[in-house]
Amino acid sequence: MTDPLQPQPEPANLRFLRILVTVLTVVMIGGVLTIVALLVIRFSAVPPMVPDSVTLPDGVTAEAFTMAPDWYAVVTEGGRKILIFDRASGQLKQTVVVD
Repeated sequence: MTDPLQPQPEPANLRFLRILVTVLTVVMIGGVLTIVALLVIRFSAVPPMVPDSVTLPDGVTAEAFTMAPDWYAVVTEGGRKILIFDRASGQLKQTVVVD
């Protein structure tokens, strides 16, 4: 008979499962740290400069606004018309009609 106080060898599938759980724990901790780092980097970035005001043609109501490095666009009339303005001067550069 074997001595019950003597340690028994660990079964191979139990050892494999223990290693998998350890690796999963390390990967999850690394993922959480990466997400936290990305959030800190993203929220500490300088926000883009938004124009104080946009002068629209008479009778036009803005429904959406988007920006790029050298222009900004205003969506009007139920999304059927897009007005593109120069960011430096604020002048209307282009009008796009969406059918």
